[in-house]
Amino acid sequence: MRPKHLFLISVLALLLGACTQETQNKLGRAIQNWTGTNGVLEVYAGDKLVRRFIQIDKLTTAKATQGNNDRPYRYGYGVFDENLNMRKDPGEKKVYFEFSDYSTSYVFFENPY
Repeated sequence: MRPKHLFLISVLALLLGACTQETQNKLGRAIQNWTGTNGVLEVYAGDKLVRRFIQIDKLTTAKATQGNNDRPYRYGYGVFDENLNMRKDPGEKKVYFEFSDYSTSYVFFENPY
């Protein structure tokens, strides 16, 4: 490695180490928003899986049109996995979805496959 690259990496490591945990988390989320994730959203009715969306880049919390308050729902875009097999099959399309913080049990995770 060139000395110049080593120096830049050292400076970035020091700057990151000086940030608070919350700042580091925000930076990590910003990078993830830019690069995207291969997320999966599962929606449950009680203990039964009723909907699954795959290939989700991110979930977004809705913002109020006036003021800085968050709205009580999240939304995103993903492929509706109609047969719940964790893969995009012919005919399964990317759709918009939203769900309430109050009435929906859901799990969002990075696709392990």
